[in-house]
Order: sequence, then C-alpha cells, then structure tokens
Amino acid sequence: MVFSSAAFLFVFLPVVVCLSRLAPGIKGKNAVLAVCSLLFYGFGEPGYVLLLMASVVINYMAGRLVVRAANKKLVAAVAVALNLGLLGVFKYTDFVLGTLDLLPGVDIAPTGILLPAGISFFTFQGLSYVIDVYRDESQVSRSFVKLMLYVAFFPQLIAGPIVKYHDVSRQIDERHTSPALTADGARRFVLGLSKKLLLSNTVGQAADMAFTATAAQLDARSAWLGAVCYMMQIYFDFSGYSDMAIGLGRMFGFQFMENFEHPYGSQSLKEFWRRWHISLSSWFRDYLYIPLGGNRKGKERTALNKIVVFFCTGLWHGASWNFVLWGLWHGGVMLLEDALPKKRKPKGEWGMNVTMLTVCLSFVLFRADTLAGAGQMYREMFTGFWPTVESTALFSAMGTPLVWWTLFACVLCCGAPSLALKLRLRGEFAEGRHARGAGLVTVWEAASYAGAFLLLGLCVMNLAGSDFNPFIYFRF
Repeated sequence: MVFSSAAFLFVFLPVVVCLSRLAPGIKGKNAVLAVCSLLFYGFGEPGYVLLLMASVVINYMAGRLVVRAANKKLVAAVAVALNLGLLGVFKYTDFVLGTLDLLPGVDIAPTGILLPAGISFFTFQGLSYVIDVYRDESQVSRSFVKLMLYVAFFPQLIAGPIVKYHDVSRQIDERHTSPALTADGARRFVLGLSKKLLLSNTVGQAADMAFTATAAQLDARSAWLGAVCYMMQIYFDFSGYSDMAIGLGRMFGFQFMENFEHPYGSQSLKEFWRRWHISLSSWFRDYLYIPLGGNRKGKERTALNKIVVFFCTGLWHGASWNFVLWGLWHGGVMLLEDALPKKRKPKGEWGMNVTMLTVCLSFVLFRADTLAGAGQMYREMFTGFWPTVESTALFSAMGTPLVWWTLFACVLCCGAPSLALKLRLRGEFAEGRHARGAGLVTVWEAASYAGAFLLLGLCVMNLAGSDFNPFIYFRF
C-alpha cells in the first residue's frame, strides 16, 4: 500500500475520520478529505503528487473551457489527448521502446520511468468527467476542490472502483454520516481487509511459487494448483480492495457502486464481465463501445467493436503483450459465445465450469511475467504428467494444509451458494416477507458485526507477522 497497512489502519484513517467530523460544513469536510487524499498519495510517491495535481488542473480547466468555447468538440478532444498522453508517457513508453527494440538492427534502452500508483484509475476518472461535461454542460464543476476530491479521494484513488463524476457530484455537495453508516462501512472495510490478508495472500504464496519455478520444477499438479491459486488470489485481492474502498466511502458518507457481484458463479464470459470489475466494464461501455457504434451497426461492426474494447481493456491493465493477449482472449471467446446457437451454449453447472476454466487459463497470461513464462505454464498444465523429484518437492511445498484449507474457504466464499444466500437475505428476510424476517435480519446483523470484530483481530495478528504485500491492482 502507499501507507503500510498498520500505519493506515491505526494512524491515518482514525485521524482523517476525526478531522472530517470536526471540520465545519460540507466545504470544510471536502477540503479536509482532499488535502488528506493528497497526503495519502504523496506519502509513498511525493514527486507524483504533482502529476496527480496536473491531471486535476487539466480536467478542471477543460471542463470550464468546454462550457465557454465555441468549438466544444476541439476542447474536449485536446483534454482527452492530454489525459491519454500523460498515461501513455508514464505507462507505455518503455513498452513501445521494448517492442521496437525487438526489430532487427534496433537497439533502444528503456527509460526506466516509474509507474505512478493508480494512474490508470485517476486518468479514467478525469476522462469521464471531461466527456460528461462535453455531453451535458450542467455536469461542470465550478469548484476546484470539489473536482480534486472526486479525482483524488483516497479510498478509491489507487485501485478503484472507477467512479463517474455524475454519480458522486451530488454526494460531494450533500451527504451525511451517522454511527450506523460508519459501523456499516467499518464492517465492509474489515471484510475487504480479511479477503486480502487471510485469503488472497495465503493462496498467493503458492501461486508465486508456481509462476517463478523452472520447467524442471513444474509438473501438471503444481501448474494447475498455481493457476487456480492465482485465480483466487486476484479475485480476493481486488474485490477485497473494492470492499475496503466502498466501506471507507460509506464511513465518509459516500455510496460507491459495487465492483464485483460473485463473478465466479457466471455461466458465460459475457456474464462474467457483467460481474467482474464492473466499474471498468461500464466505463468502456459508456465511453468506448457505445461511441464506436455498440451493436447498432451490424454483426461485423459489433464484433470489431468488442475486439477493440477488449484490446484496450488488456492494454489498460498493463504495458505488456501478455495483457494485450489476455484481453483479446476474452474478446475472442465472447465472440465465440455470440456465434454459438442458443441451444448449444453451455448452461447451468456445465456453463459455469466452462467459463471458470476459460477464466483460469486466461489468468495464466495475466500473471506470467513473459509470454515464454505463460507458455511454460500451459505446457506443464497439459503435458506435465510425469512427476520428478524436483516437481514433487515443489508441489508439496505449495500444497500445505493451510493452502488447501484456504482454497476451500475461497471456493465457499466466491461460489454460487454464497450468491444465493446473499440474495435470500436481501430479499425475503430484509423485506419482511416472513413473520420472522425482521428478527432474522437483526440476528444476522449482530452476528456479522461479531464476525467482523473477530476477523479484525485475525488481520491485526497477520499484519504483525507479515511483510509488505501491496494490492495487485496498484501496478495498473
């Protein structure tokens, strides 16, 4: 994290909560949160605070100019170009140079530019603001502090969810906090922290062992175990951060959109992307897919639009051909799903199994450092059926009882049964359809807070004995 986990949990967060409560009026609270957000970002990367501020200034000025300019389209286009230019320089310069260096007779050294944490997230938020103002001038912000808070708000600054300005503009101006909202937000925050520390980090150790092993050390057992562990690691890592961001936002009076809705219970890849990283999917839908024509210009154009979107989705995740191919993988499989007759599409458990196998295999590309590393994993997953002493030793080191039990817990927490229980509690009981509904909700609430308190204790013990372990999406 930008702060160490312990410093954030026990120093920064309590101080910010107290200051925001003591600040007079909504403008005072906004100013406190904006300044604290800059301090949060600058603690780990002080030099890049200027870059973050430059992004805010560019988008603030662009929004004001769009309203006043005669050629609004030109102003918006320049602002989009500046945003993408900043992202391109810091994220993709070395990727482009490295690709050119592969050409015969070309020898280009990388620049070594450090990637600013969260640049993909705050750049996309700035882009959405400018585009929204271009589409609807009433969306413009006349307060620089208000826009700075929108772009830099620390709970979701580093790894999302990506928030659209029109979704939080009114909340920045008018919001309220209460003990109940604060407690609910704290519970959600603890849930996310537990996902990261207790689940993701545990299976992540096994995944790291597989993806850093040599060909001689791998066999089918360890390769598949590593792939499944990473599939669970990235879900609980990223959904855990989203839970933390949503919980923190709630503590300060903000209601952020859900970013995950049990994606590992999906029966198709299309359904998976409706549930996985929802804020990114909706961003690309609103600002790229629909402007390209969406599905309104025939089957061939729709297919091309989807490929373009998934190419950009892969490239957004990282400056590497691994990420580009990962995005194209998902786009290609989605086109295959569209081409299949309705009667032949996998459904039910069969559809879920096929989808999860597709996702698991794609995440090998996502995790591997190089295409060669991904190829090595694929080769061993499908041909490594002759274990050696080395590969057996690696599999034993990876498959500790703690890892197996944690994997079992991951499956229980992310599967369809969890979704069914969640919907049941939200629906029948929460709406009081049964006579005992209110009582069951009360019991559930009390048990959930007790469980959160227990999980917080486990997280504190984990922090005391663990090394620095950042969230995966910090590097995007």
